[in-house]
Amino acid sequence: MENSTEVLSFVLAAYGNIGELKYLYFSMILLWYLSICVNNAAVIMVIFLDKRLHEPMYILLCNLLANEIFATTLVYPLMMSQMFSDTHEVTLPWCFLQMCCLSTSASIEFCSLAAMAYDRYVAICCPLHYNVIMNTRRVCSITVLVWMYPYINTMFSFSLIVHLKFCGNVIDKLFCDHHLTIIIKLACSVSALNKLSDLLHAFVTIVIPFSLILVSYMKILAVCLNTSEESRQKAVTTCTPQIVSLSGLFIGLIVYSTDFSSDAALISDRERSFFTLSLLIYQPMLTPIMYGFNLPKIKQSLKRFLFDRK
Repeated sequence: MENSTEVLSFVLAAYGNIGELKYLYFSMILLWYLSICVNNAAVIMVIFLDKRLHEPMYILLCNLLANEIFATTLVYPLMMSQMFSDTHEVTLPWCFLQMCCLSTSASIEFCSLAAMAYDRYVAICCPLHYNVIMNTRRVCSITVLVWMYPYINTMFSFSLIVHLKFCGNVIDKLFCDHHLTIIIKLACSVSALNKLSDLLHAFVTIVIPFSLILVSYMKILAVCLNTSEESRQKAVTTCTPQIVSLSGLFIGLIVYSTDFSSDAALISDRERSFFTLSLLIYQPMLTPIMYGFNLPKIKQSLKRFLFDRK
């Protein structure tokens, strides 16, 4: 039987009673958030200002860097405001907005890596036709697809659950997590389509982009096995940051999924909060570090802007 009380807000229960530690947590979160924004924005700015970096690889990289800022901005300011809240409530519209945006951001992350993997595939496997294939029009189309595909996917998935009525309003998280299972569990009643929406969303968000990434790198590997040592080393240099980013992303997803698959009694509240935040702690900082310090052209441009300007 449905609860007659209309749920107007969700309660983020993971904060608990942190007492005076809220000042320390606030300072740490603010410092880390500013560091993420500065590092990602710095690499974007270097690519924008240096015309030698106006190449498909670096333009596609800007999508990934911009998305890191987008994702952290969706979460960190809310967390800082919740540190000083007594109720830790978030209204339904704002909670759904954050869920939709986070879901879109997660999909953009995978799509950006898929686009960059395709770019490396063309550069390494079809070097003589690279400029023809990765022309300005193609790069613009890929960029639009990287942002529109996740948006359409998210709108479709959330359209299946946004009209649900809720009999519970407690979310054991630090923010409105984009995992649809959380919302479905709070609903008074759900259909089979609602239950399948989470699996469908995960398939479209993760499996399809990852399949494109896997095919691209398998073809790159096949070419590298039959090429010179110099070409192989160049391929490794340009592909390493993407492989590290992808590895970090999947490690985070494994840790994140542990939060849902483990018994609540086996995991403390602090560990559960860390699992939820893990992807948003290290991945946004890992991306600019890996690309800023490992890709030779970006590294040289950073040095010029930081040390050689008069």
